[in-house]
Amino acid sequence: MQQPGHDVLPSWGESAGFRTPTNRTTVRFMDPDVNGPQSGSSTGTDGRETAPGPQGLSQLPVLDVGVVRERADAARNRLRVLAAAERLFAERGVAGVTMDEIAAEAGVGKGTLYRRFGDKGGLAVALLDERERELQERVIRGAPPLGPGAPPPARLAAFVTAYLDLVVTQLDLVLMSETSSPGARLRTGAYAFWRQHCGYLLREAGAAEPDLCAALLLAGLAAEQVRHWLHVEQRDVVDLAGSLSAAALTLSGGVQITGGVEPPRA
Repeated sequence: MQQPGHDVLPSWGESAGFRTPTNRTTVRFMDPDVNGPQSGSSTGTDGRETAPGPQGLSQLPVLDVGVVRERADAARNRLRVLAAAERLFAERGVAGVTMDEIAAEAGVGKGTLYRRFGDKGGLAVALLDERERELQERVIRGAPPLGPGAPPPARLAAFVTAYLDLVVTQLDLVLMSETSSPGARLRTGAYAFWRQHCGYLLREAGAAEPDLCAALLLAGLAAEQVRHWLHVEQRDVVDLAGSLSAAALTLSGGVQITGGVEPPRA
């Protein structure tokens, strides 16, 4: 039954296009024989390892958080904050905007902003959430080679290209979400999903130490590393995608894949 003063909100904030964040990871059990991990987003993980589920099944974050109960005024404030942050970040860059300026632009108190998001890293995670979910959906149910149906090495190369595209097109936001505090990159639900997906493909390809290889591969795709390659070493983004895909294939023990993988947008 709905409580007075509360709205039952869908996982999308329809008026501004933002998902309702949660503060915990929801998990479900998944048969290890299915075609890769199911999903996980940035909003909600405490970084702890999850124990194996019953009958050897794995615990994974769930893509769809379903219906989330939230006070109507809290929902309005959240959407105003996210819309204000997106405007200011687009105008001045993430580094050029303070939390106080976001609060003023959104018309909310500083305490409200800090309680809800913590810092700019928390805001960056919330703004990235939908983009990460879209990529996760393509990994789970999209067309090959990124989605199911292609050999593991081809899927791994396609993932590297697609994820690099996400990082390049949202570089400031990804960088802020990954570096706002020590180890922030490793604590998000999205990172847990990417690592499990890459580990699954590497394991299927017969790679030694697939979980370690997955972590090494994702370290090469970290926003700070990508920014250094693009802006300090002046590497071409298409060439970088090819080199990282080749590295992924080397880790998997696979052969070079030609065709079928689109280069990231510059």
